Amino acid sequence: MQYLDQGRAKSLKRVRLPSMLRESRHERLLRILRAEGVLPVGEIAKRLAVSEATARRDLNDLGDAGRLTRVYGGAVARTPAEPPFAEEVVDDLADKDALAARAAELVQDGEVVLLDIGTTTLQLARRLHGRQITVATSNLAVYEELREDPEVTLVLLGGEVRRNYRSLVGFLTETALSHLYADRLFLGTSGVLPDGRVLDTTDVEVPVKHAMLAAARQVVLLATARKFPGSGNARVCGPGEIDVLITNQASDPPTLAAFREADVEVFQV
Repeated sequence: MQYLDQGRAKSLKRVRLPSMLRESRHERLLRILRAEGVLPVGEIAKRLAVSEATARRDLNDLGDAGRLTRVYGGAVARTPAEPPFAEEVVDDLADKDALAARAAELVQDGEVVLLDIGTTTLQLARRLHGRQITVATSNLAVYEELREDPEVTLVLLGGEVRRNYRSLVGFLTETALSHLYADRLFLGTSGVLPDGRVLDTTDVEVPVKHAMLAAARQVVLLATARKFPGSGNARVCGPGEIDVLITNQASDPPTLAAFREADVEVFQV
């Protein structure tokens, strides 16, 4: 019976291994498509080091699962549904709070601070209570956190409300930012590529982020270790547009090297 059990276990391993390799390849393929957009089948096969027939099967499998869209000669990844803000708040909370604590040390009294959307900037807002500063934001959660604080001058940017992610977007938000000058922008992200490109998963937020970048004297990127590479299909900026990166100790070393090569000051906490 022992020999029969061993034989059956080996048989099960032989069945599971190709499936596991295929799933890993599928996830890698989706990351490539989200980072680079549409790719032809031949290029996909080259990137994955597989035959074009295998690449086509992978594309068909992912298309049937609703995770990408087939286009003539290739495919493009579908943007995953944005998780509700309430779910994002509790993810990686310790890592976000560590980033927020270091970021709060950069803020000086009297400054105008611009806070991006997201849950890490919310953690930062919680550490700015009682400070004699001005906080401008399109983040409704930040507004709710600081609205009762008499010491903080709070500026809520106008715009269309995105209820799911508790943010303000659109031309009204961008116009308000064009009249603002901030000492520091604390920028969030959904993903950072190995070459330092900063991404976002939601196209409608990107013009607002661009307006924030233009409005700030210093740009501080807040990115937990999970954001390397994270996700996203819309480019926000490159490492050359970042002044300071605050991240965790476990973040990807080659990516951090790309930021340092771009003269970005990197803090790991």
